[in-house]
Amino acid sequence: MSNSCFWVGLCCLCQVHLPRVSVVMPLKGFGEHNLHNWRTQITSLYGGPVEFLFVLESTEDPAYHAVTRLLKDFQDEVDAKVIIAGYSTTCSQKIHNQLIGAEKMHKDSKYILFLDDDVRLHPGTIGALTAEMEKNPEIFIQTGYPLDLPSGSLGSYCIYEYHMPCSMGFATGGRTFFLWGGCMMMHADDFRNDNYGVVSGLRDGGYSDDMTLAAIAGAHKKLITSPPVAVFPHPLASDLNFSRYWNYLRKQTFVLESYVSKVNWIMNRALFSVHCYLSWGFVAPYVMAVIHVAAALRMCFSGQVEALNIGGLCLVGGLAMCTVIELLSMWNLTRIEVHLCNMLSPEAPPLSLTTYNWCLVFVAMLVDNFLYTVSAFRSHFSMSINWSGIRYYLKNGKIYKIDRGKNIGPKYTDLSGKNLYGKRGSPPNVSFISSLAEMIDQWRQPKKYDL
Repeated sequence: MSNSCFWVGLCCLCQVHLPRVSVVMPLKGFGEHNLHNWRTQITSLYGGPVEFLFVLESTEDPAYHAVTRLLKDFQDEVDAKVIIAGYSTTCSQKIHNQLIGAEKMHKDSKYILFLDDDVRLHPGTIGALTAEMEKNPEIFIQTGYPLDLPSGSLGSYCIYEYHMPCSMGFATGGRTFFLWGGCMMMHADDFRNDNYGVVSGLRDGGYSDDMTLAAIAGAHKKLITSPPVAVFPHPLASDLNFSRYWNYLRKQTFVLESYVSKVNWIMNRALFSVHCYLSWGFVAPYVMAVIHVAAALRMCFSGQVEALNIGGLCLVGGLAMCTVIELLSMWNLTRIEVHLCNMLSPEAPPLSLTTYNWCLVFVAMLVDNFLYTVSAFRSHFSMSINWSGIRYYLKNGKIYKIDRGKNIGPKYTDLSGKNLYGKRGSPPNVSFISSLAEMIDQWRQPKKYDL
């Protein structure tokens, strides 16, 4: 008995010396997966002191009552509270919520962990991230990546295909320049003291938290890492339609129009050009392959077999082989991530590859790469973007105007299908064609001046 008491006491002593962590979760709206995600976040197995700060813009947000009820159930088990941040005036609402959470964190917190409300944590995630930060104090930001779980619609598979390149961070030994805003652990003192301009860079016109912080890290040659355990199941909304996917893609490409410095602007322009070139460069061979096959079939039906272009058909065959290899690569990467998630959360229902439709994955690759360029050019010639019912206007790479007028729309968020206004609104019945019509109508807006 005395030996067991000794080890229990020693374990408790070790846990007391673990660094304090503040987990800041900016919330907006309430959807089908939120409660489960929040439970995984506040029931972490981290042995050190940890606090959870749920930050909302107002008590009118549908998430307010839901998270309040949840925390009431855990009031004697976790250190968690709800913070009302108010409305943002100089940056995006998400960044505003994050900065207010950073201001309210415990004075002894050594690390701050920003989590989106659609992140499904593993029991040991906070401990694993903290251990990496303790092991290497040179780390500026630790991030993770989502494993999208498509709901079956083409839009959800387009989101899955869009996010897959983020997993490249796992192939670089943990060092990466990709940042996912859904999971970012940083040193708390960087926010207390505005080190490297992280607070001012985000607060003064910041649109995207991850892109802004990635630019700051690059400018100061700071280290960004992604540990192998930081891959999180990310269930997509069961009603994620194509119109919502298009809205999400618009929001993502609009990021390239924001910047914190001239160097960052040059990098974004280079990324814009390369991504557009590679996206349509990916789609073009399939267009040519369809033309070759259609011409070959017409010649066969008309009896002109001798006129077949054998060289072109060989190229089509080569393209088919490359497509199979690419799909196998995506399948293998997804298989590894699914297996890893099952290992990290053994208590959760196991994930399975059988839910993935690989024919839709192929179609999504074509659709996503084609529309990316369309969306990128639309963003380049636009001065504003709608993000969760708030319209932001950019000038010189920074937000200078925020519009929260009525009927800004939409009533639901893009990926998680979260209701933004409670019972006041209903799901928008907007088709993708209608969205494109609105895009064409707004195309005549004058181009903003970046420099």
